[in-house]
This record gives sequence, structure tokens and C-alpha cells, in this order.
Amino acid sequence: MTARDIAPATGKLGVLTPGMGAVASTFIAGVLAARQEGAAPLGSVSQMAHIRLGTREDGRNPLIKDFAPLASLDDIVFGGWDPISANALEAARTCGVLEEKDLAPISSEMEGIVAMEAVFDQKWVSRLDGTRVKSETNMWDQAMALMADIENFRTENECDRLVMVWCGSTEAYQEASEVHATIDAFEAGLKANDENISPSQIYVYAALQSGVPFANGAPNLSTDLPCMMQLSERNGVPIAGKDFKTGQTLMKTLIAPGLKARMLGLRGWYSTNILGNRDGEVLDAPENFKTKEESKLGVLHKILEPEVYPDLYGNIDHVVRINYYPPRGDNKEGWDAIDIFGWMGYPMQIKIDFLCRDSILAAPIVLDLALFMDLAHRAGESGVQEWLSFYLKAPQSAVDGVPAEQDLFIQQTKLKNTLREWMGEPAVTHSEAG
Repeated sequence: MTARDIAPATGKLGVLTPGMGAVASTFIAGVLAARQEGAAPLGSVSQMAHIRLGTREDGRNPLIKDFAPLASLDDIVFGGWDPISANALEAARTCGVLEEKDLAPISSEMEGIVAMEAVFDQKWVSRLDGTRVKSETNMWDQAMALMADIENFRTENECDRLVMVWCGSTEAYQEASEVHATIDAFEAGLKANDENISPSQIYVYAALQSGVPFANGAPNLSTDLPCMMQLSERNGVPIAGKDFKTGQTLMKTLIAPGLKARMLGLRGWYSTNILGNRDGEVLDAPENFKTKEESKLGVLHKILEPEVYPDLYGNIDHVVRINYYPPRGDNKEGWDAIDIFGWMGYPMQIKIDFLCRDSILAAPIVLDLALFMDLAHRAGESGVQEWLSFYLKAPQSAVDGVPAEQDLFIQQTKLKNTLREWMGEPAVTHSEAG
């Protein structure tokens, strides 16, 4: 096989995060700790995982970071926007994810990562009050201000390349409208302050117009809009979305493929979460929860294929709840009560109580998406990067009418086979064992 012509990862890579709260500050702290103290970047597939090449007998099993020409952690420069926190250290201390003993050695560098004033509209996140917001009131002017921020950051930090990963809040639920149909319609909507344009969409527009790859870590309607897919293709910039796959949905994409593999039936799956951080507060508003609910509910249908297996999966009660509970902070607890059935229809149950740390699970996803999106851009990719579905709750499909794969293990194979293909190695389809 012939390897893809991929530009080298020379110089600095700027990683910009709209939203510099719990997820972004935890991501930044982890990378700084890895750089300064040699702390292992746990949870990062790009840094920790191996990739098998050829047959098992060949014994070729390098680390992904040694196989693919990824940017080095030492070359990353951090930036972003936030309507509340002034810098990454303040954000980390406010969010309370990390202990002071872990922040102290990197505190000066964290404090130096200053958040730019954000494009913010409380209409889309009613539970938050933005105080550090841009003075521009016209959406077109806001987009131009973001593009100026991007260019200033690129110049001041001497970055060769930039990527953007949305780490902000979940916006209120919406469906695509006429303003999202084409690039021209969207630009006219920006100038007219169209009420159907959300802040996250303005960030995507600004990124793609600036030649910056964009990955959407929330369930917001943004990269999956027709106008943004057109803009991505026209400008030759990759996009990926949406919604980081962290706690409860990660469990679903682990358990559901196993049930299907053994042809065990599913009658119901009840999921509830308690969460006390800023994300939990935002999702306490019904209009924002609906956006997240849509993202979470789609997982089982796409994995289990009830239209193919109606006797097993054609009558599922799938319920998702999120409850804001301040004492828990970032330490989310996900409860799943799963009703399955097997031989001769006899019922069985599975109970899962996942006491996870939301931002600890999300932080390595931000790193991997940033590095892989940068790789995709250097490889000449544009449009939807469906091979990164592995990281996302509601992955965006690259083909109209064909849903993206949701099975975590198929997603893993697709991710690694994409890397193999680009590097001129044959695909591995029967086993990922090293």
C-alpha cells in the first residue's frame, strides 16, 4: 500500500477551546503535568495505546504516537474563550476537579493561559451568567471578532497550526432551520442577528473561515449543519462531532455490543445521573437537557438495529435522566438498570453504578481529538472525520442517509485502520490484539 502524503508536524500547535471550564482546565493541567513531571497521560489513546501492524507473528506493535506523525505534547500551546473564568488556573480552582497538590507545580503556567472574552448569549444557557463577554452585539461582528482572536493567537504564540475543540456548555435544544441550509444563508443570518444562530455555530464559522479544524464536544447543533459541512469542504478543513463520550454512554457502547454479540434480548434500559458541576447546572434547565437527551438516546438504536432484530430489540423502553446535585461536583454517578432476556425468554437484570469523574474522562478525549484533527488536516482531509466517532456520543456521519457506527469496538477498528491506511499499512479486520 502507498502511504498518504502527510505534512510533518513541525512547529507549534495551538489548541483553542471555546469554554475554559472543568473539561478544558483539566485537559490543560494534564498535558502540562505530562510535560513537566512526566505524568502518564492516562486515558489518551493517541499517547498510551499500541497499534498492531501486519500479522501477530510479525510482532510489530508500536505506540500510535510513534507510528503516526502526531504533534508532540511539548509543541502544544493553549488558548480559549470563557464567559466566566479569567484564566485556566482560576477555572481549575473554581471547578474543583483537581486537588491543589496537582495544580501547585503548574500553577504559574496555568495562570498565564488567559481566557479571551467569549461570544455568549444567556438565551442558550439560561443557568449561566456570562460576565466576560464580547462587546459586539451583531453576530457578524462577533464572528469577525473571533476570527481576529484566532489570528492574534496564531501570531502572538508563533503557531504553525491551530485546532479548535468545543469544551463549552450544552446549548438549548434546537432543530436546523432555513438559515442553516447554505453558507450564504448563514452569513446573511449572522448579519441579521437571526435568532436561530447559537454561539457555538458562530465559533464553528469563525474556525472554518480561519482554516482551523473544529471538533464539537457537546451535543449542540453546529458541525452537523449543512452550511458548516459545505464550509468545511469548500475551505478544505476537517470537522468532527458530536458530544464527548465519557461516563454513562461509554458504558452503553461497551455493554450493548456484548448483548448483541451473544443475541441476548433487551427489554428496557433506565439511566439516571447525578452531577453537580457547571454542566449539571446547565442541564438542569429542560431546554438544555433535551439537547443532551437526544444525544444519549440515539446510542442503543444504532448499535442494536431493532429493524434487523425485532424479536430481540424491537420493544425497548429507553429512559435517560440527569439530576443536578451540587454536593457531588464533577464526580458524576451514573446508575443503569438494564432488563435483558435470554433462552426461552427468561428475564435477567444488569445493574451498573459508575462513580466516575466527568472531566477526568473527557480531558484525554480533548487531547486525542486535537491531535487527530491536526493530523487529518495535514493529511489533506476535509469534511466530517467519521473515523473519530470512537470519542463521541452522537457521531456525525460522513454519508447522507447512512448513520455513523456506534459500536465502540467497530469504532476502534475504524480509527486504527484509518491510521494504518494513511501510513501505508494493510487493514486489520479480525483482531486488535497486540
